[in-house]
Amino acid sequence: MTGLRLNVGRRIVPFLIGAIAIMVVAFAPSLAQAQGGPPPPTPTPIPFPNLTDNTVQLSVGAAQLDIGSNFLQRLGRQATWGYAQRDNAAGGGASESAEAPRYRTWVEGYGNKSRTDAQGTFVGDKRRTWGGVAGLGMTLAPGFTAGVSVDQSRTKIDAPLALQTATLDLTQIGINAAYTNGPWTLAFAAIHGFASIHSNRSTTGGPALSGYDGRVDGALVELSYYQAFGQSRVVPKLGLEYVVSHTDAFQEIGGLNPVNVADAHGERARVMAGAEVGHYWIVGQQIFDVSAYGKFVDNFSQNISTVQVSLAGNSIAVQGIRESTYGADAGANMSWIMSRNARLYANFDGKFRDGFNSHQGTVGLEVKW
Repeated sequence: MTGLRLNVGRRIVPFLIGAIAIMVVAFAPSLAQAQGGPPPPTPTPIPFPNLTDNTVQLSVGAAQLDIGSNFLQRLGRQATWGYAQRDNAAGGGASESAEAPRYRTWVEGYGNKSRTDAQGTFVGDKRRTWGGVAGLGMTLAPGFTAGVSVDQSRTKIDAPLALQTATLDLTQIGINAAYTNGPWTLAFAAIHGFASIHSNRSTTGGPALSGYDGRVDGALVELSYYQAFGQSRVVPKLGLEYVVSHTDAFQEIGGLNPVNVADAHGERARVMAGAEVGHYWIVGQQIFDVSAYGKFVDNFSQNISTVQVSLAGNSIAVQGIRESTYGADAGANMSWIMSRNARLYANFDGKFRDGFNSHQGTVGLEVKW
C-alpha cells in the first residue's frame, strides 16, 4: 500500500508542477498589468505629419470655388453691358438705336487677394490671384445677346502655419447671354474650368512635392430691374449661383513621410439679393459713369467633402473648408465711354464672410463694331 501511494505521488506531482507553469505563463501579463506593471510592448504607429492639421489641397478646392464664382459674376456683368447696357451716348437709360454695332469684344486684367481664417483643424491661408480675360459677344435678336469668354489665372496659396504652399493654374471657358424687355433683364452664365496644381510641404527631410489636376463648373442666373431717375439709376438684382469643384488624388514625392491624399469634392449653392446704384455725366460725345452695388449672400447649400490622408497603412479624414452661411458682396465700377464703339472701365469687388474676405480689382476695355 505504501509503494502504491509513492507511485501515485510521483505521477501527480509532475502533473501539478506542469499545470502551474502553464497558468503562470498564460496569466502573468494580466497579473502584471493589474498590479501596475508595464503592459506588453505594442508596435508604435508612424505619426502623421502636419498635414493632419492642414492640407493645402483644402485651400485649392476652396480657391477653385471662389475663382469660378468670380468669373461667373463677371460674365453676368458683361451680359448686361454692351448691347444691353443703358448708359449709351443717347443718354443713360435710352435704348440702343437700330444702327447699334452688332459685335463686341472685351479684354480684362485682374488681381485678387483673399484670406481664410482658421476653422477646425485648418489653420488658415492667404491667396493671391492674377489673371486675364478675353471675350467675344454679339446680338442675336433685338434685346437678346450672347457671348463666349476665356479666363486664364494663376493663384499662389500660402498656409504659413502649416509650412505649405501651392500654385493653381486655372483655365476657364464661359458663356453668357441676356434678354432685355423694357426695364427687365434676365442674364445667364455658365463656366467650365480645368486646373494644374503643384504643392510643396516642408518637412525635416526636405520638401514633399505633389502635382495633380482640378476642375470647376458653375452656372449663374440673375434677374434685374432698371429704374431711371434722370441721369441716375437704381437696379435691384436677384441671383442664383451654383459652383462645383473637384481635385484629383495624389501621392507626395520626397520629404519625410510622404503621404497619399484622396480626391476631394465641393459644391456650393447661393442666392444673392441686392441692388446697384449709379449716375452718369455726359461730356460732349462721351460719358463718365460711376456705380456701386451691395448684395446679401445666403449660402443655403454647401457640400464640402472630407479629404482622406494615408500614411503607412494609417489614414485620417480632414474636413474641407466651408464659407459662412451668410455674408455680403460689395463693389464699385467706373466707366469712361469714349464713343459708341469703345469703353474703358475699372471695377472693385469685395466678398465679406465670417472668417473669409476677398478683394479684387479689374481693368478692362470693350470695343464694339
